[in-house]
Amino acid sequence: MKAFLLLDDGTLFEGKAIGATGSSVGEIVFNTGMTGYQEILTDPSYAGQIVTMTYPLIGNYGINDDDNESRKPWVKGFIVRELCDEPSNWRSKRTLNDFLVEHNIVGLQGIDTRALTRILREKGTMNSVISTDPNFNPDDWKAAIHEYTIVKPVDEVTIKEPIHIEGTGLKVALMDYGTKANIVHSLIERNCDVTIFPATATAEEVLSVNPDGIVLSNGPGDPKDCEFQIQVIKQLLGKKPIFGVCLGHQLTALAHGGETTKLKYGHRGCNHPVKDLKQGRTYITSQNHGYVVVAESLDPSIAEISHINMNDGTVEGIRYLDTPTFTVQFHPEASPGPEDNRYLFDNFIKTMEAHKGGS
Repeated sequence: MKAFLLLDDGTLFEGKAIGATGSSVGEIVFNTGMTGYQEILTDPSYAGQIVTMTYPLIGNYGINDDDNESRKPWVKGFIVRELCDEPSNWRSKRTLNDFLVEHNIVGLQGIDTRALTRILREKGTMNSVISTDPNFNPDDWKAAIHEYTIVKPVDEVTIKEPIHIEGTGLKVALMDYGTKANIVHSLIERNCDVTIFPATATAEEVLSVNPDGIVLSNGPGDPKDCEFQIQVIKQLLGKKPIFGVCLGHQLTALAHGGETTKLKYGHRGCNHPVKDLKQGRTYITSQNHGYVVVAESLDPSIAEISHINMNDGTVEGIRYLDTPTFTVQFHPEASPGPEDNRYLFDNFIKTMEAHKGGS
């Protein structure tokens, strides 16, 4: 079956349908990872987006029961150069195509994904539609594509009620703005007693469990849309040690009076070099974000840039001087890898231990 991809700039690609049948409009982005497609599909930060994989062969190790990063996939569509129909891996339970069909995700293969990526790099992230309609007419979709916006996706992906995971160590409150499962696993591995709160939780509700520290998770969308969450973070600052990841990093900067801006085409993949300025060492990181903190907007008396992106110089980490708070733009839980930055969870444990018993 044929499938079509129409971009907001009028570019039309024709390929072969994969996954479900139908039509889906979303913001189209690209990911440079060679592996990790299952984690990418189930990462809530991709809510509202159509994901293009730049690596040419995807699906070769199938889908397993262990690597989902959330309760379901959130992407609006999936695009690959070539889909593997016969995966080979001892953990594989089904094919990637079966997984897409099961979750009603429309996909496309057989197009020049490098040409598509070049368009997105040159013109920037834009809206698009994937359709398997045999009578597809681009003129019928131009208005829908142009008008599409991702509206408050954090409210869609967050849990609805708190979840408690008992542990023998420090008590951590995890704010779920679209958290990945491996953030939870990283805390559990360190024996933390974890309470996961929905994004709608108030500061009073979070502090009622008397946590030793608070983690602000990753999540989708424009951080400036999270007005309620920013106000909650303002109330939490200084009360407990805070560790922010990705969206949590951006919201913390906004809560401190900083600014965020949208990147031309974002950082998405598991091969982004980031320098830890204190260590003087560069790490390879896993990333998925379309917005960044504006360095010039930070007050140097209360915020110190701790990490920078070695490709474009953007802010990748901030250490706050007025409260026990530090945040990073990349994913230290690394799902998919690399695992170089898991030391940040150990740093958070040390910070909580140093402030345990304080207000």
